[in-house]
Amino acid sequence: MLPFKITIDESILRLQNEMKYKFTTVMKHGSMSVEYYAPEKIDLQTPHRQDELYVIASGSGNFIRDKEKVSFRQGDVLFVPAGMEHRFEDFTDDFATWVIFYGKDGGEAE
Repeated sequence: MLPFKITIDESILRLQNEMKYKFTTVMKHGSMSVEYYAPEKIDLQTPHRQDELYVIASGSGNFIRDKEKVSFRQGDVLFVPAGMEHRFEDFTDDFATWVIFYGKDGGEAE
């Protein structure tokens, strides 16, 4: 059972124990899940089947969303609808973000 509260330190520890991926799921309820994501050098993610929010936990860089490029830094919130191409680029070594997936599979409005 995943907790209803998790600290950033607990998330970092979970991610350090993750051998294969650069993310770890830290919370889940219904269609919502929260991950902690910290890519190294390159963001290789592909479009997702649910809408998502990124809450930048640390670091800064650039974010590409459907050919639009914006800068980001700690504390910023970014939205990506389901199925849209997106990635982080030119990010600092300390970059990490909370990722919140939600909604119906395919991004349909509820």
